[in-house]
Amino acid sequence: MATILIIGCGDLGSAVALQLAQLGHRVVGVRRSATPLTNVEMIQADVTHPETLDKLAKIQPDILVYCVAANGQTDAHYKAAYVDGLRNVIATQVNNTALKQVFFVSSTRVYGQVTDAVLDENTPAIAADFGGERLLEAERLLEGLTCGHTALRLSGIYGPRRLRMIHLAKTPALWPAQNSWTNRIHRDDAAAFLVFLVQKVLHQTPIAPCYIVTDAKPVSQYEVLQWLALQLNIAFNAHVPVIQSGKRLSNRALLATGFQLQYSDYRAGYAALLALNAD
Repeated sequence: MATILIIGCGDLGSAVALQLAQLGHRVVGVRRSATPLTNVEMIQADVTHPETLDKLAKIQPDILVYCVAANGQTDAHYKAAYVDGLRNVIATQVNNTALKQVFFVSSTRVYGQVTDAVLDENTPAIAADFGGERLLEAERLLEGLTCGHTALRLSGIYGPRRLRMIHLAKTPALWPAQNSWTNRIHRDDAAAFLVFLVQKVLHQTPIAPCYIVTDAKPVSQYEVLQWLALQLNIAFNAHVPVIQSGKRLSNRALLATGFQLQYSDYRAGYAALLALNAD
């Protein structure tokens, strides 16, 4: 049994924590609220306030998962959550000789370039805004660790509590005037992949320092909206604007680990969500 410390038990972090607890590991979760989580030892703390993190030094985890979300879409919020917060947490583990791996949940926002090429982990990440820049700054903090470290660059997450595209599809008048390439990953697949990698580390199987975590089908935003509208019997204008922005991302490195996606494309994932919401 390993001890796994998960910093940030929101939607994704909680899903990871519950799966790892079900596998028999000791899981310690950290979040700002006092809300309990089944079979998970919870600590109420705030990564932006180092004085609340004292308890973390005593845990001595084998694996640390940093999975927080910024409180707002400003540079200050991103710096506090991803850069300062990660630095504060790492500081609690300087004397932890048991620590094998740190996972940092990043984002494909680090790829700010607009191109027709399909991007992968070998493509230089060129941030185009403060969000991408701060995430890259946080990823660079991992390079100073003496243990293993992996940045997980997640594309757009959707799932039971992330229904933005379904809600948008119901109101065609609000669809964006500009079409774009989009990439997405179902919350359950993102959580399962992280658990899969944790297990690999615990079995001393090498993993890469970076993975793009996305499904197998980059697609235009309008394709998704029109498909959803058809499933929902919503009338819409069949006109499809030319794709003018966005990027396409490859998940070949993810699949090369042997991991199998439950939802390989948006149709599989959203079909399951629509069936769930219909019950």
